[in-house]
Amino acid sequence: MSTHSPWTARTVAAAGVELHCRDWAGAADARPVLLLHGLAGHVGEWDVLAAALAPAHRVVAVDQRGHGRSTRRPEDLGREAYVADVLAVADALGLERPLLVGQSLGGHTALLAAAAHPGRFAGVVLVEAAAAASPDAPAEIGALLASWPVPFAERASAVRFFGGGPLGEAWADGLEQRADGWWPRFDTEVMVAALDGNAVRDRWEDWAGAAHCPALLVLGEHGVVPAADADRMLALRPDVHAASLPGAGHDVHLERPAELHRLVAEFLHALPA
Repeated sequence: MSTHSPWTARTVAAAGVELHCRDWAGAADARPVLLLHGLAGHVGEWDVLAAALAPAHRVVAVDQRGHGRSTRRPEDLGREAYVADVLAVADALGLERPLLVGQSLGGHTALLAAAAHPGRFAGVVLVEAAAAASPDAPAEIGALLASWPVPFAERASAVRFFGGGPLGEAWADGLEQRADGWWPRFDTEVMVAALDGNAVRDRWEDWAGAAHCPALLVLGEHGVVPAADADRMLALRPDVHAASLPGAGHDVHLERPAELHRLVAEFLHALPA
């Protein structure tokens, strides 16, 4: 990255953790945007979208607890702790009624934050996220992460492993270089534990109860959210805007950043002042 970074690094102290953030300056009188990555992700995944939204909007992306440069092994990995982190970042950085945008686990966090704290957020954008429980997710994700051939001998081999192109580059950006190669900036057991809350409890009541908060649902044609779950979300909240991006998978924000920017910008424009 250029030495003239478009963002400023921030660190927010929350309950038992330090949260690393990237802060893009924007118009003071415009709606701020707060970005939450998915499981095993990192703050840099949002660089393209954040740069597109700024400088019209102030944009903050956060490494969630257990991820990236934030506290790696937090004691509390419950869903409520992730929600509390969202409030801590918004309060510490002075983000008044931001739009929450979250992908996958980050979208789930955004959903819960909006449901639990009416009036704190202007709206939510859920990218490849749903309210249904995922009982098989901890075992499946644990096996997937355990299959990574770490350490990668070089960054280029990691890019190839993760599929190449912007997707591979973004996932490789989440690695750190050590003496013996390139390693994830997270521990697999922490990732698995972070999914426990999703495995045992669905959040349909939270989703329905968050009707006070405008929402946009963005899915990939080849994503992981079952059609039945998406249909149920829209049936419970007919007011919700929804879009499915052709050809995209789970990492919509990395595969189709321009289309996602268009959808988010239009949604921001339509929010009440």
